[in-house]
Parts: sequence; structure tokens; C-alpha cells
Amino acid sequence: MSTTITSLPREEPVSIPLTSTSHPDDPIPEEPTSIPHLTILRRSITGASDSQSSATSVTAASETSVDSDAPLTPITEPSSDTALDEAFGDGKELGAAPQRRRRASTVLISQNSEDVQRILGDIPSGTNLLGKICCGGGCCKLEPLKHLIPSLAVNPVLRPKNAAFESLRLYLGELSLDSKLTKVAPLPENTVSFSSVSIESVGKKLGPSDHPPQFLQPHAPYEVYRAPLHHARELTRPGAEKRTYHFDIDVTDYPVEGGNVDFVVGGAIGVCPSNPESVVDGVFNRLGVPKFVRDKKITLHTTHGRWPTIWGDEKPRDLLTTRRELLSWCSDLQSYPPTKPLLRLLAEYASDENEKKILMYLCSAQGQGAFCDLRTGPYTTVLQLLDAFPSSYPPLDHLLSTLNTLMPRFYSLSQDPMIQRTVDGTESRRVIEIAVTVHECPDWQGGHRTGTGSGFLERIARKLLAAEKEGIDPASLDLHVPMFRGLMSNPLARKFVSDGPMLLIGAGVGVAPFRGFVQSRLRSANCANKVWVLQGVRDSLLDELYSGEWGVHEDEVKKVVQSRRGEGRYVQEEVRHQADLVWFVINSLDGRVFVCGSSKGMGEGVEAALIDVAIAKGNLNPDQARIFWDEKKEAGQYIAETW
Repeated sequence: MSTTITSLPREEPVSIPLTSTSHPDDPIPEEPTSIPHLTILRRSITGASDSQSSATSVTAASETSVDSDAPLTPITEPSSDTALDEAFGDGKELGAAPQRRRRASTVLISQNSEDVQRILGDIPSGTNLLGKICCGGGCCKLEPLKHLIPSLAVNPVLRPKNAAFESLRLYLGELSLDSKLTKVAPLPENTVSFSSVSIESVGKKLGPSDHPPQFLQPHAPYEVYRAPLHHARELTRPGAEKRTYHFDIDVTDYPVEGGNVDFVVGGAIGVCPSNPESVVDGVFNRLGVPKFVRDKKITLHTTHGRWPTIWGDEKPRDLLTTRRELLSWCSDLQSYPPTKPLLRLLAEYASDENEKKILMYLCSAQGQGAFCDLRTGPYTTVLQLLDAFPSSYPPLDHLLSTLNTLMPRFYSLSQDPMIQRTVDGTESRRVIEIAVTVHECPDWQGGHRTGTGSGFLERIARKLLAAEKEGIDPASLDLHVPMFRGLMSNPLARKFVSDGPMLLIGAGVGVAPFRGFVQSRLRSANCANKVWVLQGVRDSLLDELYSGEWGVHEDEVKKVVQSRRGEGRYVQEEVRHQADLVWFVINSLDGRVFVCGSSKGMGEGVEAALIDVAIAKGNLNPDQARIFWDEKKEAGQYIAETW
């Protein structure tokens, strides 16, 4: 990853380019005169309007401050690090510095030795300090490979001859069938079992196959809500590097919750996705599970833990379900890098001695380097591992005991839910809107696979779009989004006592929450205020999101920056190009700078660019520039919501 973030002083700051709005000889911050701004002409709120209609009209006019809400992506209940990466985006947006094709999930485990042991599969041993700072791959526990006999030519390990194994790119070094392996991860406990359904359960009906089972309950006692999909469309144009979809979701009948909880600007929803049917059937086929039992009702028994619920209590459970439900909705088959317990399970049930030796090697102290490479290399799915080691047939119940829970994906609202309405006949319906970028990565078979959450939503969107293209009423398809309202603790979704100029900085789908903020700000303002949106996109003709849909007249909503066709400029570069605007906003009375996007790319890069702006415009050294922005954070003038 080639971001320019620094936590240490930098001798030579990045130069700030001169633009048409620069004032190099004027040390006093002043508004760049050639950049248009967003101001209110009048307020107009109707009871029911189309989701794409304008809620407020604006023009360049007065500049008086008013109270307003400030949205950004809320903090929700804990989820897996990898799941969150996929939900909010871990790919390279315009605004995110280039990243590795695969990143190990180390954020959550880096400070928790118990999490490290769970991933490594080791019994507590070794240096405690190393356990706490372990990257998750276990390289710190690497031990040399030893052999029972001197000659390696006697029993060399034969590598499986299949494309799936070759795609793992494992370096086995001097491994042979006679190699002595130590500190091998123990076989994981089997906490799951199946039995026939009881007589009283024979007549019970399960939920629909396209909706999560009732027992998931991400926030008990409320179940996952079956929200009708009102409309979906692709925001990006043909030829865009990434596809982004817009969803209008009907929440008119969403169940009432206590504490006056409601959908608000800056809020989010959790979506419970399912694994692709082709992947689920592929796992069934590899495990030899007959087709006639895959959808047959069974009683699931667990000995302890939360699974198959999401955030339920840790306790034994007896649940009515099917094998397909458990594999489709409850078990993550492709988001997490391989763990030692999973590899150890495959080794236990591998009949080929060469495959068993390789798997045991990956679970040992001698194979820590190869294990780390496997975890931090390109994405590796459960089905890919089963194909790579075809002699391994672990029982389904034991495999389910070892897999990670399939977690919800969270998406920020891209509109002000208090003013957006749509009309269905004579009935007014409440609609919320989200934008979802589809994340793709290379598949070992030569194609591409999508992320679990974004791919799930894209499949739904394509069904609706195909129906519309064929003249079929989408309502007849009964398409829906399994969702729940995010539990929010967002310091940004609040009203400010007074508002000065605001600069909103985002890249790609990270600008979606700003759309709701602009709508809310214009709706609630009594007088005009300046609002600038610095939006980073790869190509303004293909990738710009919500062009003409900011709730105001498009010719008056001027983004500070649109990527020029054919240029590969990141949003942090645009921040430097707009140094005068940044300096004017942050030094104005009640001026605020908002940043929304990925922390590992865009967020860190923008922060480094803001430091460069302070160095150049404020004549500060690097330490003083960092202190300047830290103080602006404490004062609530620099607000970054990154993930």
C-alpha cells in the first residue's frame, strides 16, 4: 500500500500546487471566488414525492448560519473485521491509495491474544508478548523443518495436481513425508450435531428460502425485517471500473422499537446476506451430501457458543432448520482467510497421505511461514480449499463447528429519510436509500467473484432490472432486502448550534452519506450557508455518483472536484489542489471539514494532505500542522468518519 500517511515528522512536505483559486501572496484565509457554493433559495417539503425528486431549491444568495444535522456512517454493533471491510469497501477507490490484493484480518486480533489463538489454533504457549502483537499469521512462531531421516529423496511430498491447489501458491520448502512437525494445532471441537425432527415439529413450516431463518436475530427480540425492494438501478455507467447500485427500500411497515428509534440522517442499515447458491451446492457436492437431504428439515443441536445466531447468548441450542439454511445464511464461506482449525479439520479427514502431510504442515510450527502467506495472499474460499485437497471429506456438522459466522454487512443511508417519500397508487410509502459498490476479486478459476454482501445485493438488483427490461412488474417477483436498523452511536448525526462553511470530502460510495447531509442541511436551514462537496471519482463520465440527485438543482450543486477523464488522481491530491478552499473553511467561524471513506486508504491519505495544506498555508512545521488538526478535531471542526 502506497499511502502517504505519516505519524513521524516529515522533512519535506508535499508541495501545494498553484491553481486558479490560489492566493499565494495573501496569508489571510479568504474564500476562493471562482468556486461555486451551495445556498438556499427556499424550503419545500411535500408529504409524498418520488425518491429522485428535489426536496429543496437552491441558488447563490445569503450566507447566514443556522442549525443543522451532520451525518456520517454510524458506529454499529461489533462485527468481524473482514465483514466490515467488505460492507464499507476495502477496494481501491479514487481517493484510496493502491492496496494489496488481500489483507489479513489483523485489526481485531492485534490486541487480543485469545483471538490470535483461535485463528492459529495453538494451545497457550510461547511468549505472551508475541501473542499480543502477532499479525495473525504466526510468523513469530516459525520453527525450522526437521526430518526423521537425512535423505529427502526417500519419501518426498507429492503436491496435488489440480488448479485449486496451484492457485494457493504454497511454498513447502524441504517438506517430506518423513518431516517431523511440532506444535500442530489440535483438532477443533465439534459443537454441532443433527437429529431427526420431533413428531410435534413435523408439521411446522420454515421461513421462505430467500430470507434468513428466524433464529438469526441480530438484535433480539427483533427479527430480520423482510423489506420490500421498491426500486434498484445502477449508478455507474458501462465501462466503469466498479459497479455501484442504488436501492430504494420500503420500510413503511418496519416494526416500532422502543426509545423512539427511527431512521435518521447519518444512519445505516444492516443487511443479512446469503452465500451464492452455486457456492453452497459446490460445498455440498464436495462433501458428498446427497441432494435429497440438503433441504430436509432437521433438528440442530449445539453444545455452546452463539452460532448460528449473530449476537445471541452463548448457550446450547436446539433449532428446527435445514442443512441448506445453515450453509447459506449462517456460515461464512468466502470472507475470511483460512484458519488453523479449519486446515486441521481438513487434515483429519484427508485420505491421501500427501494432502494430509501438507495440511498438517500448515498447522504446525514449521509451516507458520506458509500459513501466513496463505492468510495474507489472494482471497481463499472454503470451496477452493476443498477442491485443492480433494481427498478430504469432513462431516458437515464438524465443518459448521469450525467456520466463521456469516455476519451482516452495514450500509449508510444515502438520503435524508425524514423527507424522502414515494407514492404507490394513493398510498404514501416510506422509503430509505442506500448505495452499494460491488467488490470483485480474481477467482482461482480465472474469473472474478463478488463480495458476499455486495454480490448478494447485486443479484437482487439484477433480477429487478431484468424484469423491468422484459416488461414484467417487479412487484410480482416479491423481491426484498433482509435488513434491520443499525444500532447507532454516531457523534456526527447531531445538530450544531451554529453552522459556518462546510467542506465534505469523500471518494466513491463514501459520498453517499453526504447526499443525505446536504438534503437535511438545506431542508432545515433558515438562511443560506456555503457547502462544498469534494468528490473523488475515477472518471467523471462513468463513475460519478448521484449526478443531478442531491436534492437541489444540479447546475447549482457544484462539486469542487470531478476527476478529469484519463487522469488517475486520488482525492488526497485534489485536497492539495484545493488548499485555499480547505484553509478558508477551517479558519472560518464555525467552519467544518468532514471526511468520509476508507481509513486504510482514503482517510489516511486525506489526513496527510490536510497536514500538507496546514504546512503550506499556515507556515507551520509538520509537528505544528498535526497539532493544528488535532485541535480542530477536539473543537469539532475536523470530523472524520472512516472505517
